[in-house]
Amino acid sequence: MSGGGAEEGNNLEFTPTWVVAVVCSVIVAASFAAERFLHYGGKFLKKKNQKPLYEALQKIKEELMLMGFISLLLTVTQNGIIKICVPVGWTHHLLPCKLEDKEENEESKTPISHFQTSFSFSNIFGTARRLLAESEDHQPTGEKLGHCAAKGKVPLLSAEALHHLHIFIFVLAIVHVTFCVLTVFFGGLRIRQWKSWEDSVGDENYEAQPGSEATLTHVHQHAFIRNHFTGLGKDSAVLGWVKSFFKQFYGSVTKLDYVTLRLGFIMTHCRGNPKFNFHKYMIRALEDDFKKVVGISWYLWIFVVIFLLLNIHGWHTYFWIAFIPVILLLAVGTKLEHVIIQLAHDVAEKHSAIEGELVVQPKDDLFWFHRPHIVLFLIHFILFQNSFEIAFFFWIWVTYGFDSCIMGRVRYIVPRLIIGVFIQILCSYSTLPLYAIVTQMGTHFKKAIFDDQVQVRLVGWAQKAKKKGLRGDNSYSGHGSSHADAGIQLGSVFRRASNHEDNVIVPRNDGSV
Repeated sequence: MSGGGAEEGNNLEFTPTWVVAVVCSVIVAASFAAERFLHYGGKFLKKKNQKPLYEALQKIKEELMLMGFISLLLTVTQNGIIKICVPVGWTHHLLPCKLEDKEENEESKTPISHFQTSFSFSNIFGTARRLLAESEDHQPTGEKLGHCAAKGKVPLLSAEALHHLHIFIFVLAIVHVTFCVLTVFFGGLRIRQWKSWEDSVGDENYEAQPGSEATLTHVHQHAFIRNHFTGLGKDSAVLGWVKSFFKQFYGSVTKLDYVTLRLGFIMTHCRGNPKFNFHKYMIRALEDDFKKVVGISWYLWIFVVIFLLLNIHGWHTYFWIAFIPVILLLAVGTKLEHVIIQLAHDVAEKHSAIEGELVVQPKDDLFWFHRPHIVLFLIHFILFQNSFEIAFFFWIWVTYGFDSCIMGRVRYIVPRLIIGVFIQILCSYSTLPLYAIVTQMGTHFKKAIFDDQVQVRLVGWAQKAKKKGLRGDNSYSGHGSSHADAGIQLGSVFRRASNHEDNVIVPRNDGSV
């Protein structure tokens, strides 16, 4: 009995103070080191004028704060949760492992327990027996059998299971943030390789007036049309989708694609500045979107609960749901490639000959439900689902072992890991770069086209104008409606695409206003 008590340990009343001080010092030091690391990382990003990445770092800090709150909540409510008792029959359904597996594990441990017990009683049989009898006489029935066992029931969730669940939630958050950072990092490396294309285009002479020395060219003689136009009719539509599917695996974005899409964006949104740095704007827009991807939104936590609910023995749920992100990823990549093909088809169907450069027309109709931002939502879900799969695998491996029944069979584990690696590679080097450039082909440009100072001034100007219009005082009674309209227009300037014929707002060459 004493041996068992020594293994369990003592509470703080009988724990040496030096042990408490040492452990507390290590935990506090590690926490402050992590906090200082994030703090100086934020200062470095602000110094480098990387506001989107700084905001992404703040999002990571918010996630860590949420994890800390969840940890605190689980710790505080642990005693209350394990005292919630339910009938034994309720725990025999929807199990990740068979009850037979639990019995086999207990039987495999029984011989060792019997050996240890016999050895103990052979040495101090009389003393142990007397101490056991005395402890049973003085111990209340509820403590002998446990709070729920005394009622003939079982705990809703044991302390050990609650602790493991606590660890899993923390591991999931860390893995998701890590995978998102790696995806954007490697995808950013791929996108930065396009800078040479931007520089080569910028070195060309755009100072000639439109049409001054332009030549009339048959539309099918343009290389962009030849590479992407698959003909007319239903057969060509099917061929276009097939071509889009396979193109995402090799040369997802070529120099010709980049130059053509860049020209289409500039001629639509900033016609007055043909030397606009499209590459820098694209990087700013991607960094701005990154802060939305790195966090775990509330609806993703709903998916976590659903996935945990469906982890039932014999269903092999995590094997089947591993195909959801890879199917979505292939669908997103195919759609983005098909947008480029549609741009070529629109030009080929509307014109038989083109004077000067070939200019595509960006529009929201090319995307699902006419909303380009749906692609970002899907990428967010794909990265989270892939993180969930990998986090769950490593959590089971470390917590229960590779041979655990909850891990599943090897023939189901290996494909999941292969799919996870495939998703990470394809998303980094193909899908994310495609997203960065193709989503610029929507009707509206993104607010990243303006630098930070202009964004703040425009928002402030819009808010002041709107307040003056809504105040309704005498000094603005004659112009209230005009001020309100101006506020609404300026407030939406970040998402409206303008013709820019009058060049009232023209972005500079560095990608800002």
